[in-house]
Amino acid sequence: MKLKRGDTLVLASHNPGKVREIEELLAQFGIVVKGAAALGLPEPEETGHTFAENAALKARAAADASGFVALSDDSGLSVAALDGAPGIYSARWAGPKKDFSAAMARVRRELEEKGTQDRRAKFVCALALAAPKGSEEIYEGEVHGRLEFPPRGDKGFGYDPIFVADGMTETFGEIEPATKHGMSHRARAFEKLVKAVF
Repeated sequence: MKLKRGDTLVLASHNPGKVREIEELLAQFGIVVKGAAALGLPEPEETGHTFAENAALKARAAADASGFVALSDDSGLSVAALDGAPGIYSARWAGPKKDFSAAMARVRRELEEKGTQDRRAKFVCALALAAPKGSEEIYEGEVHGRLEFPPRGDKGFGYDPIFVADGMTETFGEIEPATKHGMSHRARAFEKLVKAVF
């Protein structure tokens, strides 16, 4: 599946932080980006068991409903000591109000209840690109690191304020967006997508 300058791409996400980040990553390619919320597309229920399955499900629904190629991102935080949780439920841990302060507090509480000092974690991203009534392609990326509490920084979104990537001292919430875009889980998945699509 190839995209060229001027083509329209629907972002199958209702998360404004994610839409903004993906728009910034795609800006250099001259693609016309439209968010699913702006087009009034419904959010499909995420019934998959993996990031890739949920990404494919969302991209397929947006492509078929809009008639445009659609890109979906399913991503989240996977904590080693919590057996990979919150994982595909990362957004759901934030509740209907998308309160990630509560979600980060839950991660901390569950780690404390386990009585473990293991703070290893990773962010995982699966990107799915789907053509209307056509095929879909999946691109995945990961970034490994550790969790630190209390949360620090207000530059990212989601769990960024508690995640420190390997080799760094600042959280994803403290580093500049341009730095994060160069090395995040989403950036690594995008690198694969860009090679294949542009």
